Order: sequence, then C-alpha cells, then structure tokens
Amino acid sequence: MTVREDVHSAGIPVLCQSCEARHRGVCGALDPDQLVALAKTSSKHRVEPGIELIGDAETVDSYSNVLSGVVKLTKSLSDGRQQIVGLQFAPDFLGRPFKVESAINAEAATAVSLCSFPKAAIERMMKESPELEHRLLKQTLNELDEARDWMLTLGRKTASEKVASFLLMIARNIDPTVNPTARSATFDLPLTRADIADFLGLTIETVSRQLTRLKTDGVIRIENNRHVTIDSLSRLERRSGA
Repeated sequence: MTVREDVHSAGIPVLCQSCEARHRGVCGALDPDQLVALAKTSSKHRVEPGIELIGDAETVDSYSNVLSGVVKLTKSLSDGRQQIVGLQFAPDFLGRPFKVESAINAEAATAVSLCSFPKAAIERMMKESPELEHRLLKQTLNELDEARDWMLTLGRKTASEKVASFLLMIARNIDPTVNPTARSATFDLPLTRADIADFLGLTIETVSRQLTRLKTDGVIRIENNRHVTIDSLSRLERRSGA
C-alpha cells in the first residue's frame, strides 16, 4: 500500500510538523532545508512554573520559541523591586537578537514548553533568509503596538476595565490551537492575584473585588479560584472599554 505524503509536511522534520511556531511563528519563514538544519541544533524541553528562563544582564547564548504556556517578563530596580512588563504566549519568540546581554527577566508563569536553539544558528539564518528577519521585525513591531495599547490600559482605564482587559488578553492568547474567531473561552489563570495586581497597577483586594463583580454580573464563571469560563467574549470586550 502506498502512503500519500502530505505536501505541507514534505521534507519537514518530525520535530517541527505539529509546531505552532512553524505555522504562525518565526520558523514559518524557513524552508524545509533550513528547518532541518535548525532542528539538528534544537531541543524541546518543559519548564515548571517559577523557573527563570532568562536573567537580567545575563549573557544571551540561545533563543527559544514558546510552544505552550505563559512566560512572565519583568524588569528589576536596583533595590530588588520588580515590575511585570509583559507576557508571552505560544508561538512567541523568546529572546532579543543582536544583544549580548538580556535586559529583562523571563520566568515561567505556568508550565512552559520551549523549543530552544543556539543564538549563532538563528542569527546565521537571519542573514540567509530575509523572510526570517522580516518575521522577527514584525513580531517586534507587534510587541511595540501591544505595549502602547497596554500603556493606554494602565493610564486611562478604570479598575474594572483593566481586569476585563487582562482576562480578554489571556482568553485570546493562552491556547494557540483555539480558533481566533471563537466566541467563548475557558482557561486557568496563569498569574496569581498578586501578580495580576502588579501587572495592572492595582491592589490585590481591588483585583479580587473586580473578579467577583464580573462573576456576579454573569460575565465570567470561576471555579477553584483559578479556572475561568467566559461564555461571551464580546460581552467581556464591552466591559474592557475596548
């Protein structure tokens, strides 16, 4: 019996065939030969919550694609205080090309699956593939747009709108396999109440009150203090002030 070869997977390494980073992430810019070369230097691994992935001022020697889970990005002050400045989801690219040292801390907020590869390998491929460089630039610009939107959220939205905006962001990004046109969502909160408060510039008590308010109004359902169900994303979006 002859097995038909899927034209979309022809020549693609097994490591890469079901990877979201190949379909929607930076690796989608690589041809099969480049994917084979990169796969030879790559490794997939799982990191438990709370483990540091990149340290501030740490020498950068590798990059990673986030395959699943949520990565928390923080900046530190000289006295040890930290601020959460961003979150990364699959299939985001973790790392900053062309920098010798990291300027940010990255920590696994949930269990995270990563595909990691040497810095030299990806930067060599960037020289060979303008499309790869274009993808990385596009992600950087998307992150800039998201940062500007988050500045608006932090600077102008009410506490209620901030919490709704946070939940909406998680619902739309936490699972890369979910249809982006889905009208409902369910997920476990990737951050503690304290981290959510830090991220939104609110107190823990305010975050808890706003979650309770959204629950009382029927916008969300919460089980076991973490599992969130949103029956209508459009209703949550209206509550976010978008």
